[in-house]
Amino acid sequence: MKFVIQRVTCASVKTEQQLLGEIQKGFLVLIGISQEDTKEIADKLVRKMIGLRIFEDENGKTNLSLGDVGGSLLLVSQFTLYADCKKGNRPSFVKAGSPDLAEGLYEYIISACKEQLPEAGRVETGSFGAEMEISLVNDGPFTIVLDSEELCG
Repeated sequence: MKFVIQRVTCASVKTEQQLLGEIQKGFLVLIGISQEDTKEIADKLVRKMIGLRIFEDENGKTNLSLGDVGGSLLLVSQFTLYADCKKGNRPSFVKAGSPDLAEGLYEYIISACKEQLPEAGRVETGSFGAEMEISLVNDGPFTIVLDSEELCG
């Protein structure tokens, strides 16, 4: 499982000109799921993401978490995070999870995030499997990749 976390001042996702989700200060998270991923792995990555202290405190140090700053999440499924580009110029996606597995884990991740950030409106989402347009203002820029192979392996 991979989470590409971008600290943003604002972000939105839409499909076919329809707004699906929009946040202000928080994280835009692109989520890639592999065939080997489980709910236990998802739990570990969600806990790590929610606990990341990458917002500045009163002294300008990155010392505050998403909850500390009242931040929001915009969660977007992105199977292309498992692109294998070793051979040729056309990526292979055989390492990406099957649609049924990936959608189930994506929904599980959304629920887990809502439990950990219970205030209404703090968790927004894209649409699984849809063609989407994402807009964001990366704050910093600040981008972190959480990879279950590194964190759980």
